Amino acid sequence: HPKTLEAAGKGGPVVLFARNKLCGLAKGDLAVSEVTLLDVLLDPDVRVGTSTPKADPSGDYAFALFAKADAVSDGAREALEAKSMQLTGGPDSATTPEGRNPYAWVMDSDQADIFLTYCTNAVLAQREVASLQIVSVPPELSVGADYGLTVLDQSDERAWRLAAYILSPEGQRILSGYGFEANAVPAE
Repeated sequence: HPKTLEAAGKGGPVVLFARNKLCGLAKGDLAVSEVTLLDVLLDPDVRVGTSTPKADPSGDYAFALFAKADAVSDGAREALEAKSMQLTGGPDSATTPEGRNPYAWVMDSDQADIFLTYCTNAVLAQREVASLQIVSVPPELSVGADYGLTVLDQSDERAWRLAAYILSPEGQRILSGYGFEANAVPAE
């Protein structure tokens, strides 16, 4: 969207300020790691939850991950699409109880063993249900979104200060703390 504004002459240069990738949000007792993620997802006894494709971008990204899985394991896409349960984000999804994080609630109410969602959603879910595991997706399966920033009013000093803060090490640390991949976080 910022690139569209820039192309229309309504914004300044676009700068990448964060990425949001998919992660696995797993039950605490599920034996899973970045290395074993695909095998666990393909296990017929493991219930895989996703958001609803075409209704929630997180669901679209989960299905993009399934498509990438075919290059690693022949037939994985079909198997994963067939077994995945679209539990959130769609018009027919169950309503999350008031005050609950939808992903924490899905996992806490035992609707899935692992749920593919944005890492930012996984971080918030784990804050609510500490026993949940956040599992990184291996690079060959990784999908996600890049977020760009632009300043619409080039003369607005407050907008430039906000943009600078978001891109500063402190702003990037805040984004990282919520599960975003923020490239300007300084090494410790």
